[in-house]
Amino acid sequence: MEIINKIIRIVDVNLIYCLIPMIVTLILTDILFKNKLPTKKALLIISWIIIIYSVVSLSNIIIGITFFPSESDFIERASGSYRIVYWILVISATLFPLTLLNKNLSHKFWYVLFVAFLMKIGVFFEHFVIITTSMHSDNEPENWTSDSLKLWTHGIAITFLQGFLLAILLLVILKIIERNKLTYN
Repeated sequence: MEIINKIIRIVDVNLIYCLIPMIVTLILTDILFKNKLPTKKALLIISWIIIIYSVVSLSNIIIGITFFPSESDFIERASGSYRIVYWILVISATLFPLTLLNKNLSHKFWYVLFVAFLMKIGVFFEHFVIITTSMHSDNEPENWTSDSLKLWTHGIAITFLQGFLLAILLLVILKIIERNKLTYN
């Protein structure tokens, strides 16, 4: 179970957090280069990444509750004082992305962007709270706030750069595959 959680965390940091910049890059590419690049195919691949990630996350939660209830915090969080918010976060991260199985929805850039945002809205809100409280903290040294804010800003910038590069890489790979199909046909 611990290995699966580590794998999910690695995929989270290196791919799932980068979904929003990837989709924004695809939207801008589709606007700038109309029908010259396979942006719809790339969006479909991103949709399937979201679906697979959601199924794995949901399976991980179910397996954790069933076989390792002492290690799982799910029951405590799902029945605690913030249970409504927790259930909204769980549904938006695991069940709502399954709406991308609908072919009409999975081909719409803005809907996939909305789903990608909802998948990690809890993380975004957590980061927002940490940044806001660190900016307004009176008991910390004066330079700590600016250093932590720089750290968060650099993290966000790196995530956007990584998402941009992953989207460009995906488009290049799809374009190469498309050209090879034309060559062999």
